[in-house]
Amino acid sequence: MPPRRRRTRRTTAALLGLVTALSLTAACGTSADGSTDKVAPRGAGKGGFQIELGPDQDRISTAEVASIAALVPAQIRERGTLEVVNSAGSAPPLTFYATDDKTVIGVEPDIASLVADVLGLKLHYNTVDWANIFVGLDSGKYDAGFSNITVTEERKEKYDFATYRLDNLAFEAKKGAGWKVTGPKDVAGRTIGVSSGTNQEKLLVTWSEQNVKKGLKPTAIKYFQQTTDYYLALGSGRLDAYLGPNPVSAYHAASTGQTEIIGTYSGGGADVQGKIAATTKKDNGLVKALHEALNTLVENGTYAKVLARWGLANEAVPSSELNPVGLPKTNQ
Repeated sequence: MPPRRRRTRRTTAALLGLVTALSLTAACGTSADGSTDKVAPRGAGKGGFQIELGPDQDRISTAEVASIAALVPAQIRERGTLEVVNSAGSAPPLTFYATDDKTVIGVEPDIASLVADVLGLKLHYNTVDWANIFVGLDSGKYDAGFSNITVTEERKEKYDFATYRLDNLAFEAKKGAGWKVTGPKDVAGRTIGVSSGTNQEKLLVTWSEQNVKKGLKPTAIKYFQQTTDYYLALGSGRLDAYLGPNPVSAYHAASTGQTEIIGTYSGGGADVQGKIAATTKKDNGLVKALHEALNTLVENGTYAKVLARWGLANEAVPSSELNPVGLPKTNQ
């Protein structure tokens, strides 16, 4: 995951553009006070899926669990805060800025907030560029990273991990497409969009080459760099599907109601299922508490509520894992 820079007021327009791009049919929902801090699909009606973009997030909360809080290292317990580091400015729904351009929101802060609740700590955000997440963890400045960090074998040499989401790529198609992607043969002869220089491009090229060797048609790969361009291409039928990061695709599908996920594939490729994890400096004593806190969230249902809130139910894990097999060094 590359470094991200803090966005300015243009962020709000970009977020609204993301959820309205496909056929320009999504609508901004207005709250009781007339604000536009919620975005909902056209026709969703009251009580339907709504995306909170404003700074007042009304986050889901949960109770402290004393036995798990007792696992937190004494220095952190005495301080009373959980110093969480993240990198904002990425595409929603991961970690991004609200409509006030200063409040960090998204699925990552929501999960970190729940973990802090279980540990009986006050959550304190530290928003930095991507590279400085690891610099801060190394120095002990930050306790844990919640920033879409994938477990890799190389990172496991320096950090401990407690997983909480799958790291998947997704094929997104116009709603009602009537086909699914389970493997290479399903994209033979199809026109698929992708961003250049990404892992998903590498996957798509590899699949197309495998199909040709088997006597199947190649995949027509179309390259896009702008979100609005590929969603308009989906809406007009110029693309059969777009292959991108699952969180962004799932968020868009849930928020507009105009597309659907027709297949997912591990971001780690065929050899290993990629996983996203809370990340701490190796052997700093915190990871067990994070691991048990995350499993508490899974068991009490608040974890599922947060994922559903951001349209990421398809990235749920049945339980948190401690330092699982990560992406191999040759895959990173």
